[in-house]
Amino acid sequence: MIYNIAIDGPAGAGKSTIAKRVAKELSFIYVDTGAMYRAMAYYLLTQKVSGSDPEEIASACQGAEISIEYRNGEQIVLLNGENVNAFLRTEEVGNMASVSSANPSVRARLLDLQRNLAKVQSVVMDGRDIGTTILPDADVKIFLTASAATRAKRRYKELTERGEACDLAEIQKDIEERDQRDMNREISPLRQAEDAELVDSSEMTIDQVAAEILRIFQEKTAKK
Repeated sequence: MIYNIAIDGPAGAGKSTIAKRVAKELSFIYVDTGAMYRAMAYYLLTQKVSGSDPEEIASACQGAEISIEYRNGEQIVLLNGENVNAFLRTEEVGNMASVSSANPSVRARLLDLQRNLAKVQSVVMDGRDIGTTILPDADVKIFLTASAATRAKRRYKELTERGEACDLAEIQKDIEERDQRDMNREISPLRQAEDAELVDSSEMTIDQVAAEILRIFQEKTAKK
């Protein structure tokens, strides 16, 4: 059988890390929709597109061809044929992704690919609207969250370990502002699907979160 797991939640909640772990445990395909939106954001930045001009975003996004494939077990995000993994996790790209992902033209460009993958393979997808919009019929829906303070500390640790100078208070402020944008945007706002299970990772380890989601999956699919 083909199974779909949707993991939604705010920025910095650990969705990508957990989704990868769960996909590996179940031998499913991990589809990082956030990376696809970041690839689009990176493309828009390289084209000098203004994040405050929705018409310019809508027009420019048509020039981006984005796909995902696996090479030697690693997920590769391709932008117009080029591996752009190394450019997707900067703050600048993240902020542009938050803005551009609300643009209907950007969403329409990526939606079909994401749904088609889920029709033919068992997948784990993470993002902001997987369970509400992209895979509304997913077998398992998770809303993964954590406090803004916890998410800021995690991001601060990640950046400082990479040798990047950063300010914890500014990171938390950016996270809170991004939450507000994501929750209040017109197109597919961030919200918990009615049939999603809430998992708060603020006081949980990665192993504990993954184990809880696998438990929920086994419980849900055992009834089918």
